[in-house]
Amino acid sequence: MAFTKIEHFEREYADTHHDTALNVTEGVEDKPIVNPYFVKRKKRSLSTDEYVDGILRGDITTLSQAITLVESSNPAHYTQAQEIIERCLPHAGRSLRIGITGVPGAGKSTFIEAVGNMVTRLRHRLAVLAIDPSSERSGGSILGDKTRMESLVSNRDVFIRPSPSAGSLGGVARKTRETIVLCEAAGFDVIFIETVGVGQSETAVHSMVDMFMLLQISGAGDELQGIKRGIMEMADMMVITKADGENIHKAQLAKTQFEGALRLFPMPESQWRPKVYTCSAYTGDGLEEVWKGIEEFLDHTQTNGYFTDNRNRQNKYWMYESINETLRNSFYHNPEIEALIGDYEQRVLNAKMSSFIAAKELLDKYFEIRNSKSEIQD
Repeated sequence: MAFTKIEHFEREYADTHHDTALNVTEGVEDKPIVNPYFVKRKKRSLSTDEYVDGILRGDITTLSQAITLVESSNPAHYTQAQEIIERCLPHAGRSLRIGITGVPGAGKSTFIEAVGNMVTRLRHRLAVLAIDPSSERSGGSILGDKTRMESLVSNRDVFIRPSPSAGSLGGVARKTRETIVLCEAAGFDVIFIETVGVGQSETAVHSMVDMFMLLQISGAGDELQGIKRGIMEMADMMVITKADGENIHKAQLAKTQFEGALRLFPMPESQWRPKVYTCSAYTGDGLEEVWKGIEEFLDHTQTNGYFTDNRNRQNKYWMYESINETLRNSFYHNPEIEALIGDYEQRVLNAKMSSFIAAKELLDKYFEIRNSKSEIQD
């Protein structure tokens, strides 16, 4: 068999230099990255008493674990989570709940960080419930807000909880209402609820807070464009952020425009005419005025009784919301309904059955199934 010149040279070199340092040694076998003697121990689950005791002591770790339990979609966790909430309820309700929203880029996280540090200096304890956009792949929280609030994270009087929106209406986390109860029982007397952005989520947040704050920036074209009238009507306070440097004049102009727009709306049920403030989270200018405005609103609504009436109305609203959610989950998670619903959907799409008839027949079948099961149990 004929060899090329290069192949001949390589064979000759290997025969004459097999004892040189140019030979490649086999080396040593790669060691495993994970310690083979490591044994993962299953974390011990806390009892309901341990959860409640830890929350009432203000233990952050226990509070975080309890919130995770409340947010869990595992049916096995539901009963214990409700017991924890029920036992914490008598210790809750003694906080100021503030919803904070605004257009993207309004600086919500920066504003919350600046105001939060000021609030803790006034001897308050602050809980920030940041409704974080869910990851499209994992469904988990992206945790962007927590990484942006660096100084608040290290503040011992502040608890930050990013919760994934999990695709719920407008991005509001399904269990935020219960989380508020746990935070209040843990001793946090000021609670900020930050939403993803301007959208349908504001309606849900408005139904769980005492005050609704809308953040806006100036110098972005027509100041009143892109803001839904319904969201402006919900606002108890409007804050023009980033009012520093060359932007101060634009912020004052925007303040005048918004004040004029708000005067066109009818007087809210709280009998509080919303005010507009300017501030800079970077320089700190205007932050004290914003907090004084919050205190004025609180004094006003507590004096005229709106604060208590609003809380009672919210409790009633969330009772019915919980009923609706439970019935909806029971219907869609029923195995027999799951087997039928695809067929009915196809009939509707093929125009062989109206949407209303399909819904009625499915509901009738669902109640038949429920009634037959209850008769068997009796």
